[in-house]
Amino acid sequence: MPPRDRVSIFGDGNQKVVFMDEDDVATYTIKTVDDSRTLNKTLYLRPPKNIVTHNQLVEKWEKLTNQTLEKVHISAQDFLASIKGAHKPSFLGMDEKAIQAGLARIYHIYYEGCLMSFAIGNEGEEASKLYPEVQYTSVDEYLQRYL
Repeated sequence: MPPRDRVSIFGDGNQKVVFMDEDDVATYTIKTVDDSRTLNKTLYLRPPKNIVTHNQLVEKWEKLTNQTLEKVHISAQDFLASIKGAHKPSFLGMDEKAIQAGLARIYHIYYEGCLMSFAIGNEGEEASKLYPEVQYTSVDEYLQRYL
């Protein structure tokens, strides 16, 4: 569930991030199976309506719920320190290495912008441009589910 009172924001919250519904990921993946345009290429999932900052995501949620959330910013240093302490053996049935790997991915996404810090070259295609007929779930539509 999205937060109702308080939200943690990674860094300054201004790093662009891509949010995708799992069903949309599956739809785009299946469309590539017999598509010669994707042969030996990487498919990037970056639909324009779903590229938002953490701050923009929180603003959208606040607007939908008509509430203002308390925002707690987590610095990169504090986040990295928390990774070292992430060793709860029963956390979702994951071992310490798996937990730390997942947290490391979050760090690269929210603090370094790894999902948006490069242009798509000839080695890849962007899914929403390649398949404009797919009506992907926007961030706004996704958040509506939790009202």
